[in-house]
Amino acid sequence: MDFDHSPQAAALIDRFERFFLDEIQPVEEPMLRGLLARDPADRWQRLPELEALKAKAREAGLWNLFFPNEEHGVGLSNVEYAPIAERMGRSLIASEVCNCSAPDTGNMEVLHAFGTDEQKRAYLGPLLAGEIRSAFCMTEPDVASSDATNMEATAIVEGDEIVVNGRKWWSTGVGHPDCKVILFMGLTDPAGDPYGRHSIVLVPTDAPGVKVERMLPAFGYYDEPGGHGEVSFTDVRLPLSAFVGGPGQAFGIAQSRLGPGRVHHCMRLIGLAEMALELACRRGIERVAFGKPIVNLGGNRERIADARIAIDQTRLLVLQAAWLVDQGRPEALAAVSAIKVAAPRMACEVVDMAIQLHGGGGLSDDHPLSAAYTVARALRLADGPDEVHQGVLARLELAKHGMGKWAGR
Repeated sequence: MDFDHSPQAAALIDRFERFFLDEIQPVEEPMLRGLLARDPADRWQRLPELEALKAKAREAGLWNLFFPNEEHGVGLSNVEYAPIAERMGRSLIASEVCNCSAPDTGNMEVLHAFGTDEQKRAYLGPLLAGEIRSAFCMTEPDVASSDATNMEATAIVEGDEIVVNGRKWWSTGVGHPDCKVILFMGLTDPAGDPYGRHSIVLVPTDAPGVKVERMLPAFGYYDEPGGHGEVSFTDVRLPLSAFVGGPGQAFGIAQSRLGPGRVHHCMRLIGLAEMALELACRRGIERVAFGKPIVNLGGNRERIADARIAIDQTRLLVLQAAWLVDQGRPEALAAVSAIKVAAPRMACEVVDMAIQLHGGGGLSDDHPLSAAYTVARALRLADGPDEVHQGVLARLELAKHGMGKWAGR
């Protein structure tokens, strides 16, 4: 098995590393501290420093790197993109700087694969150019959204219009001033097959009846200026051309969107854990308690060793999943579910260890660890909670022994 990077990936890794050290790292902490120093009502604005970095990234050829074709990206496979995404995960802003952040990445992939020419002109082009942002509205506050067939929000055809009603939440990016379109998943045919009832509809954020009810904090973080919002849709009327891929196609489209997106999340989580481990090591060496560096106290060396083992194990699992996705292998279903459980758990454990070594400071905004923990913990729920992915893995494993409908008996 060859673990060397392809020449193209190696060149881009080197270019991104230099760009990160020269351009992103000097700006990130001052920019984020400046954001936190603003009045809360003023945090939902564009950040000039971030926009300047985006322009530099595009000029440097570090733009849309996630896109697996040369028409819109640079033609990297998931395996080739993995080490770059990992390095992006060490920063809270690097993915956005390179136009590689969720939910825009998944939304762009959906529009590329299923959008009409009109939809691509209106939204895909501007998203690829970084001129607008987008949101994806699937999760609902009043039902267990881990079972997507529970969704109650509707996208009903009335004559030559689609009428959208309902309430969604944890809609990432909806607070951004440049968020211009929402991909809304709603019930179109209540009497249809459970997996053929729902549709995805493009909803302009300025359409009458669309209202951001509130922005939601995660462990106290609002993640401005994009954030995560609760959005109501009241008799929103759209043309039939707003359907993406046609009525009843939502489940198939959503799975095509979530698969690569889950791999990207896990790639970035490895970088997040690497950052936390680095901070833990530095803190453990520099801080002294009871006459010793704290790395020599309380089993901390063993904890650091365990973190290294866990990160490297997870990286291998993610690379295998990325390869299976690239090859179109059926085993990718199990592999993606496995990494979606393993990577956030690992990152939570490594960041938690780093927080412990930082003491009370690790809980504060003086270090990036509390924000990192929030990201890692949220991803045990986002794109499917652990239990859903464990259920998929268990069904596949038990099917090998003849149990369940997946056994084919």
